[in-house]
Amino acid sequence: MQEVQNVSNVKTIGQTRSLKRRARARIKDIIEAVLIALVIAVILRIFVVQAYRVDSDSMAETMKRGDFIFVNKFYYHFGEPKAGDIIVFEYPLNPTKDYIKRIVAIEGQTVEIIAKQLYIDGVPVQLPPQARFTDDKIVPAEFSNRDFYGPKQVPVGHVFVLGDNRDNSQDSRTWGFLDKSMIKGKAMFTYFSWKPDPNAPQWGPPYIDKIVTIPFYNLAHFPWRVNWDRLFKTF
Repeated sequence: MQEVQNVSNVKTIGQTRSLKRRARARIKDIIEAVLIALVIAVILRIFVVQAYRVDSDSMAETMKRGDFIFVNKFYYHFGEPKAGDIIVFEYPLNPTKDYIKRIVAIEGQTVEIIAKQLYIDGVPVQLPPQARFTDDKIVPAEFSNRDFYGPKQVPVGHVFVLGDNRDNSQDSRTWGFLDKSMIKGKAMFTYFSWKPDPNAPQWGPPYIDKIVTIPFYNLAHFPWRVNWDRLFKTF
């Protein structure tokens, strides 16, 4: 009887050790999978795609404040920027900031604006479908480049960019041509869009209660705050 018990104990110990080995192997597989996923995510983040949030009205109505967009950072490794592309780039006057605008002219082309009308190489260019003017006034050239500009030729290695909200955009009319080396990528699509809400709690002191109130408010108002018609809108 004692021998039977001993054999049973040995089997139980062996099964326990086997279960522990399997559990350790499973945990190891999970950790490896998570690490691989993190490495892939970091590589994609650095070299391929990046998410941005639009926080100005300079591209309205093409892009609205609160839009979250995917930017392809690898796109221009296979081709040159062209007119019509919407790009994210380092702001020339402060490279720590990122701006988003539309290319309207590339190197070698001549840009001119006469009473708001854009001309490229002497040919009038129509506004993009959702671009707009919001101010009927024409500002004389001696006061601003907003409504009158050039003619100027885009130098080699540069592009000329404008915001789609033409009367409310700081762009190449203000700070000049954009060096192509400052382009970070091409905007591809809106993956999420969040309606601005003046009643939403804002991040600020005391910070501790905001950790609770902001997520709770957004979750409670989620169906009404999402711009459903803008999800996965391509550019």
